[in-house]
Amino acid sequence: MAARLLDGKSLAAQVRSEVKESVVRLARRGIVPGLAVILVGDDAASRVYVRNKTRACEETGVRSLQIDLPASVSQDALLRRIAEINADPALHGILVQLPLPSHIDAWEVMRVVAPEKDVDGFHLRNLGALVAGAPGFVPCTPAGIMRLLRHAEVPLAGRRAVIVGRSGTVGKPLALLLLQADATVTVCHSRTVDLARETLQADILVAAAGRPKLVSAGMVKPGACVVDVGINRLPDGSLAGDVDFHRVNDVAGWLTPVPGGVGPMTIAMLLENCIRAAST
Repeated sequence: MAARLLDGKSLAAQVRSEVKESVVRLARRGIVPGLAVILVGDDAASRVYVRNKTRACEETGVRSLQIDLPASVSQDALLRRIAEINADPALHGILVQLPLPSHIDAWEVMRVVAPEKDVDGFHLRNLGALVAGAPGFVPCTPAGIMRLLRHAEVPLAGRRAVIVGRSGTVGKPLALLLLQADATVTVCHSRTVDLARETLQADILVAAAGRPKLVSAGMVKPGACVVDVGINRLPDGSLAGDVDFHRVNDVAGWLTPVPGGVGPMTIAMLLENCIRAAST
């Protein structure tokens, strides 16, 4: 029996509709939510992501300002530009598209973004709030995954969750969110011994390693919920996730498609964070 698809595209459309309603309410207070998106360089994937985010802003009434900077921009120049946006009351959120060129310290860039405008949830103050279970902006992809799981009523409390990938933007914050939902969490990575042994124990398996089709059907517990965060461009130009979708589909109980699963939810959570930033 095929897995139940976790349709991020459909759920994201509902979230965008709610965002539109929030934009109307803010307009009655004379507030137009504003998001500054900074793109450094000409990375093709980053341009696609930024275009999708800008389009989502346009569709929901969030004002979007895209700032394109050359790959050669100095770190000091980038930090000065962020400081200018921090001081602009018409811009409530700041998104610095990652990855950045190698000569720029991404964590230093995130540190300079005002925490109250950090709609990506990457500032150390917001990450610290997540660790402490305190209010703050939550990174968009982990927040989107949790929204998908809850919308589908996937059981979390007391279940074993395994995350493949320990990045500071997805794996680590998601582990904290799942812990807060009372799951028992294991985080795997490139040094994990016998990855399949770990993944076969998972009731909730999240693949966020950036390796196409890393997770095979033989690595999945029957009936498990499998969330695929990866989006990889194959040599023939097609897209593939970190999960071998067609084979895992026959084993899993729930499964996210690529595209149309986690990606739309990431953008939806970004919009929600922008509304929250504008509302405070």
